[in-house]
Order: sequence, then structure tokens, then C-alpha cells
Amino acid sequence: MKRIVPILILVLALAVSAILLFGRQAHEPVPSPIPEPVWKTDLHGTLPNKLSQLPGLDHAVDSFLNFWSIQGASLAITRNDSLLYARGYGICDDGVPMTADVRMRMASVSKLLTAVGIMRLQEEGKVFLETPVFGPFGVLNEYDRYIRDEQYYGITVEHLLRHQAGFTLVNGDVMFRTREFMRKWGLSKPPTADILLQKELQKPLAFEPGTSQEYSNFGYLLLSLIIEKVSGLPYGEYMQKEVFEPILCHHFALGGDYLKDRLPDETRYYMQADAETVTSFDGRFADVDKCYGGNHISGLLGAGGWIGTAPELARLVASVDGFGTVPDILNPESVGQMTTYFDPDTYGLGWVDCKPDGELTRTGSFSGTAALVKVYPDGECWILLCNTSAWRGSRFTNNIAALFNNLRGRFSRDLPVRDLFRSEPT
Repeated sequence: MKRIVPILILVLALAVSAILLFGRQAHEPVPSPIPEPVWKTDLHGTLPNKLSQLPGLDHAVDSFLNFWSIQGASLAITRNDSLLYARGYGICDDGVPMTADVRMRMASVSKLLTAVGIMRLQEEGKVFLETPVFGPFGVLNEYDRYIRDEQYYGITVEHLLRHQAGFTLVNGDVMFRTREFMRKWGLSKPPTADILLQKELQKPLAFEPGTSQEYSNFGYLLLSLIIEKVSGLPYGEYMQKEVFEPILCHHFALGGDYLKDRLPDETRYYMQADAETVTSFDGRFADVDKCYGGNHISGLLGAGGWIGTAPELARLVASVDGFGTVPDILNPESVGQMTTYFDPDTYGLGWVDCKPDGELTRTGSFSGTAALVKVYPDGECWILLCNTSAWRGSRFTNNIAALFNNLRGRFSRDLPVRDLFRSEPT
């Protein structure tokens, strides 16, 4: 009898292991094939403004930008994964016209990119939506020693993606209070992501993970670190290699903080004429435009650090939207997980709003930047990136959405039937 018990235990353990193994294999999505190279290998320099001209539409956009005192913007319109229209408006620098291939900050639209990176890793079987972030089996469990609130151990990757982890903005956004925390913690330089986690994880959560939601840039910083941890690559390098390069997007980059950090082909950013200057985020300068030193842009990583062009952003959306004939870089299950509607109060994965009819919205806004991505049920996607702060702040994206609705009703039928993404005319 004593010999039988260990044997039974061994058999039972093997059975449980088999169930877990095959269950996980069945759960894991199959990675999508890389799209065939039917698109231009480089959009840069191939989309001059003269290629997209619709006088009524262009006049309406110019009037909108003039009304809101926006110096420059880039518009991209696709339908069923075909780029129909790509044009710049206003200026990208003093006296230099804006074109569609000028790179621009996109603020929280970066979160959509980060979510795509997480879904790619899920398809590779390296992380899952239900993966715990902290605790014995957590992907970032090296930070467990700083945790004081046991509710942290209930946070999953999906909670971070949906802003349901329990972080709060009641005392301000930690990602935009750099100078304050440098002073509080006695730092001479902005805190690294590692130091930021050590300090923030000692605070209690505002609610039990998964029971509510509150927008969190800090949560997307954690997702950036998760991508680094499970991929073995720096966040930006993984995104370039596994998300952007497969769809031939060459001009996404993590942006800088000051004017001196401006990258090649990147726009200049502007504040409203009456905007007051501020002390820089790191305390180095007492008098800077808020768009150049007011915020620690480079510290945001996947929460808001990316720059890129509107047409390449449109190409990315076309690769994860489930529309059209071009293969997505995510499989249908992953696309469905990102875009499923639950209720009006639940964020999508990376998307800020998913409606029952399939409409998708991603917004982005901070000093000198306003961005909106809208995917409509009829297969159209409209993207506008702006290089100027509007006095309405983040609410300005509602005005851009109203502009899109107006222009779609007036001009959708007049848009050219073509695909500017392709190497040859269709």
C-alpha cells in the first residue's frame, strides 16, 4: 500500500501536467504570417501634397486649423487597407510646408502600438492577457520586494491594457510629475523606470484590480517593461523588429524632450501664442515652452513616447484592423481581443473606445501635440496628427472627431479610388 500511494501521486501529477500543457497549447494563438511585400518598401518621399488634392476637403481642414490656431497637421485616409489620401497642412517649421512624410509626436496613440507589441508576444506564447504582473509567477516579480499592498498580486497584463490595474490619478499623474519626484526623492537626474517602479509600488492601489478603471500612463510604462522582460530586447528595439519592420514602417522612433533632441524629418512643435513658459521637467531650465521641456517625453516609452508619420500610422492600423485584403500582422483572434466591445465604460486593448458597430477610437494629447485615429464600420480610417497645442487640451480631439464626421459626409464619395501604399497602381 505504501508503494502504491507514491505511484498514484506520480500518475496524478503527470495527468495534471498533461492537461495544463495541452490546455495552454490550445489557448495559444498561432502567430500570423508576415504580410507579403505588396506595399512600397518606403513611404518616405513618395507622398507629396500634390498627389492628394480635393479643394473642398482641403479648404475645410485649413479653416479648422486656422480657427484653432494649429500651425501644422498631417492627414491620412484609408479605406479597406488602401491609402486614398495623404496630405500635410500648414507648416512643419517656420516657413516650411507640412507634408505627409513629416514625423510627429502622437502622445497616447503610442499605447495602441504597445498593445500590438503585447499581442505579438502572446501569439509567440511568451506572455498572455491573464499573465500576472507581480507575485511568484509574475513577469515583473523582481519588484515584489517593494510591494506593500497585496492587491498588486491580482494585476494581470489585461488589467494594464484596459487601465483596470488600480492605479489612480487622484494626486496627479506620476509620469508628468518628474521634477516634483526628483525633489522628493533627492535625485539629481530624472528617475529611471526602475526607480519609478521601486517608489510607486510602495503605494496602495485605489481599487481592486479588475473592479473598476482609471486611465494610467504608469500602467503602460509597466507594459513597456514587460515587453523588454519577455522579449529579451529593449522596448524600442523589439517594437521596431517585430511590429514595424514586418509591415515596412521605417520612420517610427521614440522621441526626445527638448528642441535639441528633434529627430531628422520631425516637425517643430508649437504652443498657443498666449501660452506661458514653464520650468523644465528636470529643473535644468527656468523658462521653456511646455512642448520642449515641460514633460519627460522620453521617459514615457510605450505610454506616449513614439513619433511617426500619419501614413505609416495608417499602415499599422491597416495591419491590425481585420479589414481589407492585406494580411494583418495579428491573427483574427488577437484582433478580436483588441477590439471587442464590452460596455461603454470598458477600454479596448490599446484602443480608447470600441463601439458595438465596430467603430474604434484612439486619441493622443499633450503639450504641442494632438492626435486622433478613427476606424469606422464601413472600413474607412481617418488619422490627423497636429503639431500645436489647442486651448481645449485633450478635449480638442472631440473637435477633430466632429471634423472627421463632417468631412466623411461631404467628401468620402469623392476620395480617389487607389492605393498609395502599393508599389504599383491598382
